[in-house]
Amino acid sequence: MTAYPDFRAFLSVLEQEGQMLRITDEVQFEPDLAAAACALAQIGDQVPAIFFDKIAGSPGAQVVLNTHGSWPNHALALGMNKDAPLKEHFFEFVRRFQLFPGELQRVDSAPWQEVRVDKDINLFELLPLFRLNRGDGGFYIDKACIVSRDPDDWDNDDVENVGVYRLMVKGKNRIGIQPVPQHDIAIHLSHAEARGEDLPIAICIGNEPVILLMGATPLLYNQLEYKMAAVMQGEPYKVVRTEKGLDVPWGSEYVLEGRILARQREIEGPFGEFPGYYSGGHLYPVIEIDRVSHRTNPIFESVYVGRPWTEIDFLQAMTTSAPIFIQLNRMFPEVVAVNALYTHGLIVIVSTRVRYGGFAKSVGMGVLTTPHGLGYAKIVIVVDEDIDPFNLNQVMWAMSVRTNPAGDIVIIPNLAENLLDPAGEPNGMAHKMIIDATTPKAPDRRGDYGEVLDTPEGTDAWRDKLLPLIHALRK
Repeated sequence: MTAYPDFRAFLSVLEQEGQMLRITDEVQFEPDLAAAACALAQIGDQVPAIFFDKIAGSPGAQVVLNTHGSWPNHALALGMNKDAPLKEHFFEFVRRFQLFPGELQRVDSAPWQEVRVDKDINLFELLPLFRLNRGDGGFYIDKACIVSRDPDDWDNDDVENVGVYRLMVKGKNRIGIQPVPQHDIAIHLSHAEARGEDLPIAICIGNEPVILLMGATPLLYNQLEYKMAAVMQGEPYKVVRTEKGLDVPWGSEYVLEGRILARQREIEGPFGEFPGYYSGGHLYPVIEIDRVSHRTNPIFESVYVGRPWTEIDFLQAMTTSAPIFIQLNRMFPEVVAVNALYTHGLIVIVSTRVRYGGFAKSVGMGVLTTPHGLGYAKIVIVVDEDIDPFNLNQVMWAMSVRTNPAGDIVIIPNLAENLLDPAGEPNGMAHKMIIDATTPKAPDRRGDYGEVLDTPEGTDAWRDKLLPLIHALRK
């Protein structure tokens, strides 16, 4: 394991490992930054992060994108070998996840306190803001950790929340926020508004990579992201407590302190979202910023969001797959692995041993009752344990020969769905589907399944022999 004290330590490792590309030419905020990040996503899944520090009209601005945007970068964020196979990412993530909880380490000061602005705040001057997609309704902060506490249980660390939500800069010190109903901050806000109170929050930008991953993970309500980050990095997680009583990461570049204003809503959006469509405009809560603190010469981090795959798909890949596996495996120990890589887990593929006829459908129903499944999983594909859920060739084969639509497809009407799914009807509701692509087991006697075709003797040895030869050929 590797513990990165701050964002800059991670950037240094990316550079040492050949996973950081510095752009030396002068660029424009728009369209160059987003266009470059989008282009990286189109090149492949081994690409580097990209660093801009010569931006026209903004001397001193430093912007980094795509820090999580490839499997090598994801592996390095976890302190793994950058060439680790995808399945190794999954099982290592799961192994650490099961070590929860870790510990907090509260300290009195942090580098982000070097510069403090609490009068005449102007976010347009303090942050290097830019649009990501041409149809966005404004400037967005989209890769921040937002910290909040439950006002009904304020002193309980375990229900403090660190989440990642999109933030639309609406004025000099006003920000719109999208608190998705299935996420913890929506619970905190509902409790604050029931009391007629604003909800204090802290917006942390430019964080070490693990807490960002944890902020994007669908943990249980009483699982604190800092305690999960501690087990992921192998040591207590260092935080600093703000004057309002919120714990924020020691290693952030910027910390914006403010309040979600009680019972106030304004139009927010549109924004190019992870399903690959603009989300439109909606009435969402508003944040008023009271203080901005940042490091000297701060580095601003952003994530390009667009039609998959982009950085956000790497960011949310294991953070979605592993929790579903852990939660599902507690109900069904037969579950082998879970692949929820695609469009933030709107499709989930589960590999499982089958105990008896109809078992796979029960596993699929279990997925839909996990915290993530309640608001995202729309199509669940269940395959046998001999199918690697991360190998789509194998999954498609299983669906082709082990699925009979007459009895292997279950459609459940009118369940809760993420508001950003354009297929919702109405918005936020959808029918959900379970596809049983497992081999029938007694008492299910459907189909005519004999002996599964095996591979020729010596295949494994030849694979080990050919891989280095192919690798050398590509150099």
